[in-house]
Amino acid sequence: MSPARKIAAIVNPRAGGGKAGKRWPELENLLVRRLGSLETRFTEYGGHGMILARQLLQRGFDRIIVAGGDGAAHEAANGFLEDDQPIRPGACLGVLPMGTGQDFLRTLGIGNIRDAVEILAAGVPLRIDVGKAQFRGHGGGRQTRYFLNLLSFGMGGEVASRAINFLSPLGGTVSYLYASAVSLLRYQRKQVRLTLDTAEAPLSLAIHNVAVGNGRFHGGGMQACPTAIPTDGVFEVTVIDYLGLWEAVRDFPILYSDNVYRHPKVRHLRARNIVAEAEQPVRIEIDGEPLGTLPLEITALPQRLPVLVSPASPLLAARRPAPTES
Repeated sequence: MSPARKIAAIVNPRAGGGKAGKRWPELENLLVRRLGSLETRFTEYGGHGMILARQLLQRGFDRIIVAGGDGAAHEAANGFLEDDQPIRPGACLGVLPMGTGQDFLRTLGIGNIRDAVEILAAGVPLRIDVGKAQFRGHGGGRQTRYFLNLLSFGMGGEVASRAINFLSPLGGTVSYLYASAVSLLRYQRKQVRLTLDTAEAPLSLAIHNVAVGNGRFHGGGMQACPTAIPTDGVFEVTVIDYLGLWEAVRDFPILYSDNVYRHPKVRHLRARNIVAEAEQPVRIEIDGEPLGTLPLEITALPQRLPVLVSPASPLLAARRPAPTES
């Protein structure tokens, strides 16, 4: 007989405009009925989820459930890793959608709480890639974060800085659209240098946005990197060249759809390592969090973190070899 799993939940009570905290007693009872004994910890401030995940793993918990949005999953993942390696090999991350943004869950194929509970009870681990980002933090110093889903800079960073707003209780898509509209009105072109893998010379680009995707979605369901697969060891890179206001408004529907690569001002690249630099401040967002600015270095860490998915998930079979060049 295999030993019983030690299971803990990290809950962001403020997620979903406070709905997570209100619904948690009901969901906790449901999880206990399905999973057995469960220890619950609540986050109290930004970054607390990272600390709690690390503490729980060091205490021997081998399944950590995150109840919240993309930011909560991001924090927990950063608690799982140290020096690019899992601090408790074999420990698995589970996710329960209770936030305004569920883009990471969309990539995993988890659509609602009922599906998520079933996966937490009967799912299987899938080892996904993790991105390592080193960048300039808001205080000016060099920082490192791991990301599960997607990183962007340019317009994406501007929008993320405004994404928590008075419309957030209505859902991630609505609040993101509002933040996008405000950012569009104020956005000015950003000149960046982008180096992919071992290229000898950087690309010099005037950008609207650059998205680096381990997952497909951001902004509450918009497809920034529609061909990304989080198990193939390589990032999808979507470069949108600078767009004027009217052009950006007119083409918004295609720029964030699965047809984005058909747009004449969009470049589709792939890479394992990316360096981005700029002379002026260019904001970045990591898993939806506005964490700093360029310069930025990104590295793919292949199949570094086990996450629970449905036994029928197509991701279990979606493994393709990484290309030798972008």
